[in-house]
Amino acid sequence: MLAEPALVRLAVYDLSGRRVASLIEGERRSAGTHQVSFEASRLASGVYTCRLEAGGRTETRRLVHFR
Repeated sequence: MLAEPALVRLAVYDLSGRRVASLIEGERRSAGTHQVSFEASRLASGVYTCRLEAGGRTETRRLVHFR
C-alpha cells in the first residue's frame, strides 16, 4: 500500500542478484492499494526476491516458485 502518490519500481531478482523481471519501471502511482500480475512460468523453481521502491522507501520480500 502506498501512503502517498509516488514513482514506483517493482522488480524480481534471483538469489545471485540478477533482475529476472521488471514489473513496474518508474511509473507514478496514486496512494492506496495496487495489484500487479506476474507470470513466472518461464522461471526455474527456486527462491527469488521481489523489491518495491516507492517514495524513497524500499521493501523486499522473498518469493518461492514451484513448477
